[in-house]
Amino acid sequence: MLGENFVYFFTVQGFFVGIIFGILKSFDAEGLLVYTFFITTFFYLFSHVIIAMYFRTITAKTYAFPRDTHERELDMFVKEINKREKLIDSASKITDAAIKMNSEDNMVLENDK
Repeated sequence: MLGENFVYFFTVQGFFVGIIFGILKSFDAEGLLVYTFFITTFFYLFSHVIIAMYFRTITAKTYAFPRDTHERELDMFVKEINKREKLIDSASKITDAAIKMNSEDNMVLENDK
């Protein structure tokens, strides 16, 4: 989500929270407007602080990503997954053969009765 969209979303949330709080706490229209204005302003400013912290965190970590190391590890994981898939396939074939032999033995035993 873009920072601008986050500010809009958070400000609208603040507006609705302000209206609800104003309805619950105020006894006149002026109180409703004051509560709504201050709570909406707080949400607006708070969203800007969050966006500022987010972008500062993002820019600080982008240059320190060890791409080569991660690519080597991912290649190793792919090789391991392929080995395990082959092992599972061979175990599945052995199991299928054992089930087939067992069913043939059961047929022979039933025919002997």
